[in-house]
Amino acid sequence: MKILLLGSGGREHALALALAPHVEALYAVPGNPGIGQIENAQCLSGDILNGKDIVEIAGRTNVDLVVIGPEAPLVAGVADDLRAAGIPVFGPSGAAAKLEGSKAFAKEVMALAEVPTALARICTTREEAEEALGLFPAPYVVKDDGLAAGKGVVVTEDLDAARQHAFDCIDGGGSVVIEEYLDGPEVSLLCVCDGKTVIPLEPAQDFKRLKDNNEGPNTGGMGSYSPLPWAPEGLVDEVLERVAYPVVRELERQGTPFVGILYCGLALTERGIRVIEFNVRFGDPETQAVLPRLQTPLTEVLYAAATGKLHQLEPLEWDPNAVVAVVLASEGYPGKLKLGVEVADMVGLIHAGTTWKDDRVVTSGGRVAAVIGHGPTVAEAREDAYTKIVPFEGMQYRTDIAAGI
Repeated sequence: MKILLLGSGGREHALALALAPHVEALYAVPGNPGIGQIENAQCLSGDILNGKDIVEIAGRTNVDLVVIGPEAPLVAGVADDLRAAGIPVFGPSGAAAKLEGSKAFAKEVMALAEVPTALARICTTREEAEEALGLFPAPYVVKDDGLAAGKGVVVTEDLDAARQHAFDCIDGGGSVVIEEYLDGPEVSLLCVCDGKTVIPLEPAQDFKRLKDNNEGPNTGGMGSYSPLPWAPEGLVDEVLERVAYPVVRELERQGTPFVGILYCGLALTERGIRVIEFNVRFGDPETQAVLPRLQTPLTEVLYAAATGKLHQLEPLEWDPNAVVAVVLASEGYPGKLKLGVEVADMVGLIHAGTTWKDDRVVTSGGRVAAVIGHGPTVAEAREDAYTKIVPFEGMQYRTDIAAGI
């Protein structure tokens, strides 16, 4: 099998590492230096937001499957162009990708499917936002309705800060979702879907805040781990029954079957599970912690989903050992970044925001890399991860990923 992988981040490097051992060739557009170092992988230039460009590359390389990593090309409808050309693709249509592209749409789908989530108001004017902020007590949760690379959510005790974020989104021509705060431990469950059948991967937990003790601004994710030894028994089955299958059935009813990863971001509250958010692709950095534990070839799973044959797949096999991922971020992240910093000796790390410059690997994004630790327990995997950190100028990372687990 030959596979074309779209994207350049840590998620895509983790996907490439899982796919490469089971394929004849792996092409990545545009890829990153880490992917380029994989023996049978090749990075190609191309515009991942241009469906015609990707169809041309897929045809030229004669691939059997295209795997779309990031959310932007999914929302842009690149999967639709590939399907129209008869090329199997793992990733939802542009219409189904609205589940992540619009938080308001996600709320509407959850209401129709009777999925438990936070009470919320969708606001398109300053007046509506002001009224909504008066409905819910602090901490205030204000979400940019569109794509924001994991950084469009503000959770704060400061009413002025919440109001300002809401006004900034609305003044920019968008809308916001203002909702009640969901208290309780968070869980990420990635579900593989083929439009009808849903197969869950192992749960993970990620850490959104920049600093230790869940302080600082929201980020795209500063670390993750799997498995979750504290998770309630039967949690995955409950999420499938109350969240994943109802959403997949509702989207099928609407004529937009969901093929790809349905990422369920959940809070385990005193009232039971509640959906915080949906994504329509592999989570980052959850993928870095989950996929190293998957023993079933990922190629088989993704191809079965892309061709509507998940129901024929044997139960997935998992390594019982733990994996912990610790993200190393650039100076200034998630704000104004200092980039172009040389990063040496990244062998064994998951590249996320790196590029080649004058035969050197330098930083090119906010989240630069992830250090991956393995061990029989989460505590041992955590210790392994922190011993592998490779320092670079201005590096930021949390010291409490998976602490106390």
